[in-house]
Amino acid sequence: MTTFVDRVELHVAAGNGGHGCASVHREKFKPLGGPDGGNGGRGGSVTLVVDPQVTTLLEYHHSPHRKAGNGKPGAGGNRTGAEGEDLVLPVPDGTVVMDKKGNVLADLVGNGTSFVAAAGGIGGLGNAALASTRRKAPGFALLGEPGDAGDIVLELKSVADVALVGYPSAGKSSLISVLSAAKPKIADYPFTTLIPNLGVVTAGSTVFTMADVPGLIPGASQGRGLGLEFLRHVERCSVLVHVLDTATLESDRDPLSDLDVIEEELKQYGGLEDRPRVVVLNKIDVPDGQDLADLVRPSLEERGYQVFEVSAVAHKGLRELTFALAKIVAEARAAKPVEEATRIVIRPKAVDDAGFEVAYDQQEDLYRVIGSKPERWVKQTDFNNDEAVGYLADRLNRLGVEEALAKAGAREGDTVVIGATENAVVFDWEPSMAAGAEMLGRRGEDHRFETPRPAVDRRKEREAKRADAAAEEFAQFDPLSRHAIEAEDEDY
Repeated sequence: MTTFVDRVELHVAAGNGGHGCASVHREKFKPLGGPDGGNGGRGGSVTLVVDPQVTTLLEYHHSPHRKAGNGKPGAGGNRTGAEGEDLVLPVPDGTVVMDKKGNVLADLVGNGTSFVAAAGGIGGLGNAALASTRRKAPGFALLGEPGDAGDIVLELKSVADVALVGYPSAGKSSLISVLSAAKPKIADYPFTTLIPNLGVVTAGSTVFTMADVPGLIPGASQGRGLGLEFLRHVERCSVLVHVLDTATLESDRDPLSDLDVIEEELKQYGGLEDRPRVVVLNKIDVPDGQDLADLVRPSLEERGYQVFEVSAVAHKGLRELTFALAKIVAEARAAKPVEEATRIVIRPKAVDDAGFEVAYDQQEDLYRVIGSKPERWVKQTDFNNDEAVGYLADRLNRLGVEEALAKAGAREGDTVVIGATENAVVFDWEPSMAAGAEMLGRRGEDHRFETPRPAVDRRKEREAKRADAAAEEFAQFDPLSRHAIEAEDEDY
């Protein structure tokens, strides 16, 4: 049964934003009280957070599909939809987040460090938020944006100050068990250790961590044995400790050749050339082991290595080794640059940045409108609602899409594509109409409103009626005046 996993492929999906609501306020004596549709709620995000209690990626090996909650749609009465529940995934310290192509997205080191692996979709606006002086009663609302979704790769690199490397059964597990409280499995056969073991070592006032890296063999950097699986766990260390077996029973092996083989594998893996090395000649409690250690020590010191003779079983030479490692670790920590306070860098938008670009696809003979704004607006549009489509056309026109298409050489009838390939909006461009107008007829047309009547001066109309009524009443009592009025009208 798998008990340790340091690399997994995780499928993450953020929640979709809730749709906005198109509603009209209604109550007694106010059948049309104005738009009151609320906005949709934000979709939940998927966030990775370093948790010191987590030491393996085993949980995600068994359950690789993770999804956050969707936002709720808005409702009438200006009620905003509830936000989707965020999903927080605890990961071990030292987890590297990559995409499927191997590009590093984040390196999570330190308790509480977080990374948003998939951002939740933004909720759509309700018709109350879309109302304006020109469109007082919108009959549509915007759709919620879909949340991010995709595959990421999590790779664990142990955060340790000291890494123990060497052949299988060289005594690395025994050494870490006596220097720290770690209790790895120890046996007398190769590849006993199948997972990296971490231990905390205290030497005076210095406390450092030590990692027992599973056995390396010739060809490990090319994938042979278990070495390639765990070589990544030595990348963060401050010092490499070569544990050499001075009591091996194999006739074709000796400490010097073992050191050369391991160094060659580290060189092939790359990135570890600047790490200080320390050589530990282990198992000197065996008579032949002590003799071999005395024989090879001068050659190792000539190569520039700091050499320690120890016995994990008899607890010999451990104090000197521990304090020497603590000194190297302290020097490495002091040499690291002091982290400066986080700076907020403001990068203003370029003056000539339109937020989109128009590209001609010669192979498919069409024009593509590429940009975050147009693509987001397309996702927010309900194409079953003519007024919503007209609103999209208005926005694209104000953004300058039609003008950009004309400059790019688009002619009437050319195919224009907006949005991602798998969910794009395709239409035939007509220069005499606004962008997207082909989908509606006229931009922003609202079929619910009638053409307004011409303005009438009610005051003059009332005065004319009163004058006519007074003249008629006067004519009833004075026939001569009536005939005079009629004659005057005829002369006129």
